[in-house]
Amino acid sequence: MKKSIRTCSILFLILMICVIGATTVGVADIHFGQSLRIVLSKLLPSHSGWIDLSDIGLPFQKIVWSIRLPRVLMAMLVGVGLSISGAAYQGIFRNPMADPYVLGVSSGAAFGATLAIVFIGDHSYMGFSTVTICAFVGALSTIALVYVIGQVHKRNTIATLLLAGIAVSFFLSAIVSLLMIMHREAIERVYLWTMGSMAAANWTKVSAMLPVMVLGIIVLLAFSRDLDVMVSGEEEAKSLGINVDVVRKILLVSTSIMVASAVSVSGIIGFVGLIVPHTVRLFFGSSHKVLLPTSALCGGIFMVVTDTFARIAMPPVEIPVGAITAVVGAPYFIYLLLSRSGKR
Repeated sequence: MKKSIRTCSILFLILMICVIGATTVGVADIHFGQSLRIVLSKLLPSHSGWIDLSDIGLPFQKIVWSIRLPRVLMAMLVGVGLSISGAAYQGIFRNPMADPYVLGVSSGAAFGATLAIVFIGDHSYMGFSTVTICAFVGALSTIALVYVIGQVHKRNTIATLLLAGIAVSFFLSAIVSLLMIMHREAIERVYLWTMGSMAAANWTKVSAMLPVMVLGIIVLLAFSRDLDVMVSGEEEAKSLGINVDVVRKILLVSTSIMVASAVSVSGIIGFVGLIVPHTVRLFFGSSHKVLLPTSALCGGIFMVVTDTFARIAMPPVEIPVGAITAVVGAPYFIYLLLSRSGKR
């Protein structure tokens, strides 16, 4: 227990260093200490008089607080949500290949975003674009549809859910492709959205995502022991007094809302929810009490680093962060598969 707390504390410290460090990277030359003072002055207004900002111009303060920090925090929250959801999905479905998009969340979000881009346009309501709102609704609606299909003959089995997710995902992807062909002027925008980006980050989105992620993490951690037992099999879980159907529903709803929240603001970012839990499991073991929080922290670190690289790699062009995670994630995942097969 003490070891896991120490591990999470170290990872949290690394995450905070990455967050502050990422706000210093960009065209404007801002040092780590300056960025840290700016952030602390805003987070601790009652003690702001103790923090000297006289050597930092107001434009630099605005760059850090209003532009860079919201983007970095959104990247962190997206990484946290996708990674911990991926770890939970792999436990729920007892399948190491499961990822946060296995039930069609990505296709549903893409379908919603495409409808908004093609038919509604990009308007803003209370700090949220219509694309973000429609992507969120599309993602949750898809999960609900998959779950309803999975209830066929009241046999809500893992295999039925997975097959329903695959079928709905292919169907929605086909509709998105048809809409892109029928509305060629929207192809570029739809394609770029599906590649993933944090460019549209703002404090409103961060404020909306934060409680969703915090509550989701709390729910998942509360059922970490149940997940450990469910991995061994449903019959064993039932014999130990766990209501598998109820627990699965709670976990699926919690993770689905987290993933929908992440995908709606960032677009589709692949491999994060797949490779991060795998890597964490190799270093810290399979106990969900440790796996879930460490996956969340490592996912946050990974996304902050990759999004920062996406910003600065090819200025003034910004690389879609989803492309970077795929370039990094696919070879690494192949390496993991080969290393695992070599040990058998």
